[in-house]
Amino acid sequence: MKKDLFIGIFVGLVSNAIGLFLAATLLGQGDDFTKVIKAAANEGFLGKLISLGAILNLIAFFIFIKKKQDYRARGVLLITVFIAVFTFVFKLF
Repeated sequence: MKKDLFIGIFVGLVSNAIGLFLAATLLGQGDDFTKVIKAAANEGFLGKLISLGAILNLIAFFIFIKKKQDYRARGVLLITVFIAVFTFVFKLF
């Protein structure tokens, strides 16, 4: 049970990182990833970019639900909620 939860958390983090990379690459208009992240931080839309990266968590969540791996899906959901709270707090400050 704990192992499946940690696998879900890991999959959620990795899918969010991949989603962030894809969002920055697609929206960065050919610029380097680090350049896009720095520009997003300077212009104040880094939280939105991180939230776009979390869309891949939706795919992982439904794959785990379809395979009846509820604890892994719970881990992905936990990371998604954590990212939502993080972007909310990041946006406040």
